[in-house]
This record gives sequence, C-alpha cells and structure tokens, in this order.
Amino acid sequence: MWYTCENLGRVWHALFIWVFLCGFRIARVQLHPQCLDFKPPFRPPEALTFCVMFKDFGCCDSAKDQELKSKFNGIVENFDQRGHSNCASYIQNIICQECSPLAAHLYDAEDSSTPVRSLPRLCGDYCSEFWLKCRSSIPLLTEDTHVAKIAHDQGHFCRYMGMGDPDYCFPRLLNNEQLTRNLGDISTDSEGCLLLCLEEVANGLRNPLAMVHSNDRTHRFFVAEQVGLVWVYLPDRSKLEKPFLNITQAVLTSPWEGDERGFLGLTFHPEYKYNGKLYVYYSVQVGLDERIRISEFRVSASDMNVVDHGSERIILEIDEPASNHNGGQLLFAVDGYLYVFTGDGGMTGDPFGEYGNAQNKSALLGKVLRVDVNNNDRGPLYRIPPDNPFLHEQGARPEVYAYGVRNMWRCSVDRGDHLTKEGKGRIFCGDVGQNKFEEVDIIEKGRNYGWRAKEGFSCYDKNLCINSSLNDVLPIYAYPHKMGKSVTGGYVYRGCEYPNLNGMYIFGDFMSGRMMALQENRQTRQWDYHEICMGKGQTCLFPGLINNYHKYIISFGEDEAGELYFMSTSFPSATSPSGVVYKVVDPSRRAPPGQCQLNPLPVRTKSSLIPFQPKEILTGAELSQHHHKLVRAREPAQSPRAAAPPSVSSTDWLQELSNMLATRYAKDGSSPAKKQQRKDERKSVAQPQNGDLRLAGDEEAQPDRGRVEIYIEGEWGTVCDDLWDERSAGVACRQLGYGLALKASKQAEFGQGEALRVLLDDVQCKGTERTLLDCQHAGIGIHNCAHYEDAGVICGYA
Repeated sequence: MWYTCENLGRVWHALFIWVFLCGFRIARVQLHPQCLDFKPPFRPPEALTFCVMFKDFGCCDSAKDQELKSKFNGIVENFDQRGHSNCASYIQNIICQECSPLAAHLYDAEDSSTPVRSLPRLCGDYCSEFWLKCRSSIPLLTEDTHVAKIAHDQGHFCRYMGMGDPDYCFPRLLNNEQLTRNLGDISTDSEGCLLLCLEEVANGLRNPLAMVHSNDRTHRFFVAEQVGLVWVYLPDRSKLEKPFLNITQAVLTSPWEGDERGFLGLTFHPEYKYNGKLYVYYSVQVGLDERIRISEFRVSASDMNVVDHGSERIILEIDEPASNHNGGQLLFAVDGYLYVFTGDGGMTGDPFGEYGNAQNKSALLGKVLRVDVNNNDRGPLYRIPPDNPFLHEQGARPEVYAYGVRNMWRCSVDRGDHLTKEGKGRIFCGDVGQNKFEEVDIIEKGRNYGWRAKEGFSCYDKNLCINSSLNDVLPIYAYPHKMGKSVTGGYVYRGCEYPNLNGMYIFGDFMSGRMMALQENRQTRQWDYHEICMGKGQTCLFPGLINNYHKYIISFGEDEAGELYFMSTSFPSATSPSGVVYKVVDPSRRAPPGQCQLNPLPVRTKSSLIPFQPKEILTGAELSQHHHKLVRAREPAQSPRAAAPPSVSSTDWLQELSNMLATRYAKDGSSPAKKQQRKDERKSVAQPQNGDLRLAGDEEAQPDRGRVEIYIEGEWGTVCDDLWDERSAGVACRQLGYGLALKASKQAEFGQGEALRVLLDDVQCKGTERTLLDCQHAGIGIHNCAHYEDAGVICGYA
C-alpha cells in the first residue's frame, strides 16, 4: 500500500496501489459496496489528504479523513525511528480501511444487527507480516478485549483476523479486479437488469394514485386515494389523522377492480405558498351523464393541513361517453400554465365520429390541454395562453395544446440536470395502448401523437395511418404487450441522494408489475432501455431497505427534494387498503454526507399524528459464507431482519370474504365448491346448451373463479374483456349458480384460452339478463380483440 503524510515519507508497498474510478456507466458487479454506517459509499466532495487511496470513491469525507489522520498520529508517536519505519505503512493501511467502499465486508458490517469488527479482516500473509513487525501496535489500534487476549499468539490472532475466508480480507479484496473494477456503478445482474432497492414510506392506502408536494419548503407530501381522500404525510413520515381533502361523496367510482373512474389527479399551484390554491381531477355523475371535472380549491385559512371544502370552483367539465379512458393527470409546467391530460372517451378504438375524439381538435377528449389559471379570482376561471397552437384554427378548441392521445396515465415535468439544466421543462407521459403496444412520449406544443391512426410505432387504423397529412410524432419508446399491458408513466430522476440515477426516466407497467428505465444517449439522442429488478442476495441488506413490492404499479411521485417514489397495490380496487408508497434507492452509490441535508419549515398541526409503521420486509437476502461463519463464532441473538415477520394479516377483502363464505357453508355441506362440483357433474352428463358457461384457467382449480368460457352453436369459446364490467360479471356468476360477482377479471388473469375462438366481444349487460347471450354484444364470433383480453370472474354469495 502507498503512504502519504507530512513527516513520514512518500510511497510504501507500491504493489497495493488501488485507484477507484467511478463513472455513470452501468456495469455488472458481484459484490455491493457498503460503509460502516450501513449506507452506500460516495465520491468525496473534497480531496482526501491521508487516506488518499480512496480519494475517488469510498466511505470518508475530508472530516473523517482528518479524524483518521489524528488517530494515526496518536499511534505512531509511540514508536522510535525504527518502529516508525517498520510499522507506519501497516498502521495507515489498517486505519484507512474504514474509508474502503467495501468496508462493510472487511469489518463484517453487512448486517446492522451484528457487532462490527474493531479491525478490518486481514489476509493471512499480510497479517503475519504485520504481526512479526508491529504486534506492539495492536493494543493501540483497538480496545477490543478479545483481540488484546490473543494478540500475543500469531496463529490465533491471524486466524481471527481472517476468519478463514481468503477472498474477504485486506489487501486481497482490493486487488480482486472481478469484485472491484465497477465499484460505484449501478449494479446489474447477469442479464443486465439494474438492481435497485426500495424503502417503504406509507401503507394501508386504497389505490393510491397520486403523490405530490406543495413546493412550500415544508417537505410534506400528499397522497391521494381513488375514493376521493387526500392524506398529509410529514417529513418524519407520520400521517395526519384528519384528511387534507375529502370529496368521497362527490367522486364517482366503485369497488370493482379495474374501474378507471374516481379521484384521478392532484396538483398544487406554483405559488401555493402565497395563494393556497390546488387543482383536482375527478369523475362525477350529473344526472344520467358521467363527466370528468377539474376543480380549484383553496387551503383553509385556519389550518394549513386541511382544504376549505367550500372553496371549490369548477374550472372545466367534460362529458365522458364511456366509463373508461378518463385520463387524470394535472400538472403545472415551467411556463406556469396548467396542463390537463384527458383520455379519448373510452371503449375500443376511439369509435367516436369519423376519426375518433383524439384526432378531432374540436373535442377536448384525447388531448393535452393547456390553460392559464393565474390571477383568476376575478373574471374567467381560466384564460387561453396566447401561444396555444390552435388558438386561431377554425373549429379547433383553443385549449388544445397537443392531440392524438389515447389515455395518458401519469405525466411529469423534468426538473433538469442540477448543474447544466439540460432537459429542464420536458414533459414525459406514458400513453396506454390498445391491443399491442404501450408507449412513452415527450409532449411538445401542437404535436399529434398518432392515436387512433397509430399505436406505438405500429399502425392501428390503416386508413388513417396512410394519411400523409397526419404528421404525427413517434414515441421515444414503445413496448409490446408480452412485456406489459398498461404503462404507468414515471419521472426523470433529478434527486440528490443517488447520483447514478440522474437523467434516467423511471416508469412501470400496471399489469405486469415491470419496472423500467430509459436513458438518453447523448450521441444518438435515442433512448436506451434498461430493465429494473430488485436487488438480490446482499444487495439490499441495508437497514430499512426492502427488495419487493406489490405487483400493480399505479403511479409515481416526487418529493420536494426530487427523490423518486412509486405507488402499487396487491389488489387494485378503490376500496382495498393494500396500497403502499415506496421510495426508490440505489444501493451502489450515494451522495456525500450532508450534501442532501433538508431543513423543512415547521408544520403547525391541529390533527393527531399517526406514526408510520412499516409492514413490508426484505426477502431472499442471504448472508455470505464468511458472515455465516462469523455468526456461528459469536453466537449472537437472532437478527431481527432474519427473524420471522410479525403476524400481520395481508389478506385482502376479497379473500376474507371467500374465507368467510367457505366457513359459512361448511356446516351444512353446501359449500360453493360442492355445489359447483355437483353442477359440473350434472353438466358432464348432459349436453351443453346454447349460452352455457364454464370457468377455466384457475391454477388452484377453485370452482368459484376462472376464465369465462361460453358454449354457442356447438363450440366452446371465450369472452373478450373490452367492455367487461361488474354487471356482466354478475350475470355470468348468477348463471353459474352464485349470488354475485366479487370481481370482473380482465386481461387474461386466468390465462388465455388460445385453443378456443373468441365468441363474444363488447358484452354490455344491464344486470338483469338470464344469460350472457341475452346481453348486448358485437355478435357471435365478431370481435376485434385477442386472447390476452380474455374475461374472467370471481364469484361469491350475498
């Protein structure tokens, strides 16, 4: 190792020089870095003058470096000139391992519940050299009484210092190129999947679909539920007992999985700190009509954590011809205007008018709208920005900023690079596809995003697609339905805590649960795709981190500091309290200590606080072989992290209902399973009749759930889920002998009936029909869907 000090010479043991090169490229590693404070290492903001071998990447800032230098000076002052010459470099090497980016491995600190070694792990040959030349320094290096007892015995001491593990000791660990060459880069697995971790920050939420901040330096964050509630969370992650906003009585939604109606969007005015204004986007029913409503509210004058519910002013209402594709995003861009992202109105293929709503600039559906709500206390509630692109086009709505949108679900504004401001102001959106592709777009003024002519890069309506005047802009990325079936737009990471993520657009898919990232190639200006996986093994073995999440990714969010979060649930119903908010964490590198320090303004609370209680746990984390040996040697108490999790029920309401019904019917032997079994036995003898149903595809062969298969004109076939809803599912369940439908299953949840034809599409039931054939549908065998949209049900009893 080499040695630098004011009085002590220059370079020692040049064989062990190791320079860490830290970059932003993505590379594969087999060993994750970790410091003794149980956090990732960092790039020191100021040059180190003592432990200079870790000047590019490690666990010490200049203050820690000087602390170690003082410790070194206190030790070497006990030596004469000969002892100084023999031992100074050894002592510096050993002391400076606290700065190593692999310090956790050298000091056995991977698990925060076990004691940290007082000295780093030393390789046998190096330990022997050290002991022979400098054993008198051991009591000066550590106060560990066990080490002091064995210090006189070379064999005993060096066995303890190495614990029999040849790969996890100094200096061999530092010279293992396979383990160290990519330290500081984002970790990937063998297939190139980025390995990230998560931190749970909120739970027990009902379809949390928006997380926003008020940009008032309080660093609160606000989480909206689909039912129409918004909750306040303080910087310590405690939740206020009283909701910030409660419009559940006005919001139109239902408990049925997949219902796209409800409270859909929330944003705060850029000047909220001064004018107290916020804007919400939600579904309402007015008479027999369903509408989307954009309203303005003000915060209460007497409580900064509660909205004045009497202050609502309706900015805009738009009729919804169907119950799906309601859009829902609201945001303020860098120009200070309010952007409203509407869906195309629903149903399959935007069937409204000659070209659909999305291509019709006289319709507000299928659009990005831009309006000016500044200084609107007097006069109109909103004005048209003077540079809106279609302001003077005859027949076009002046609010339209961009068009050709199907159903953009979650959009965000790029804050831009911290230093260069590159990317600042770009608006990214995920646009949900129809049959084949999902896409990510960057929204620009006046542009046509292609729907319904195109879906992703592919033609959907061939007649429109060949129209040369379409002049549509292509997405920056599109992926097929084998990867996912409902994109959830995310954010470009611009936070402080994880520098390697800077500039990455991180997003997900609602149906597949896939996490993804796009990174712009500065040379080609194309966007490179990266899969995101949860860290395996020891990668996420940091205090408070987890490596798993609920499948259905509903939304993404940013806190006031720019750190990235997402929301998902295990059961996507507006009434199921299974939603969780997660913070995205990069375990490979962090910002230097103190760089991201926050100083939130005080929050005056009148409501009681509910402390945050995490429920999620780290899964599949295995300690390394050397750590198992260390645990056996010390015989510590069982690690809380490794212990079984507390008994917390994760059963959702649907399963609870099923369990309750199973118990209810077990007493008289008339369980749903037995009833269905008898029904199936009778059907196996009798010839199926036109309109008969059966359920298939459930892996556990539960008789009350499965893919709906219908018998029509001598053959069995499937039902497409295009318009499949709770009323149609209820008809199917009653036809099968059950009292009601607990769930209208979509997107081939119970598998694809590929061996069968699709016999029914666009099924619309009133709920009173005797069979599905009695309901309105496109016609027997007539459809424009595929088996990845096979409908299913989960049935129960009233």
